[in-house]
Amino acid sequence: MTLIEYLNSVPMDRRAVLAAYCETSFDYLRQIGYGNRPCSPLIAVCLERASQGVITRKDLFPDDWAKLWPELGDIND
Repeated sequence: MTLIEYLNSVPMDRRAVLAAYCETSFDYLRQIGYGNRPCSPLIAVCLERASQGVITRKDLFPDDWAKLWPELGDIND
C-alpha cells in the first residue's frame, strides 16, 4: 500500500488525530504522499507506528533507510 492509499483509507474523523500524532497537518501528509513535499525521518517513524507497519520507514526512504535506521536490518536488504 502506498502512503496516499493509506491516507485515503483513514476515516475522516481520524485524520486530525493522525496529523496531530505526526505533529503536522493532514494536508502536509497528503503532500508527502503525492511526492510534493519531503518526508522527515520523524514523520516517517510516526506514520509507521500509526499505521501499525502498513507504511514503513523503508517505504518512505527507499534509498537511505539503512543509513538513517541501521537497526532495521542489513544494508543489503
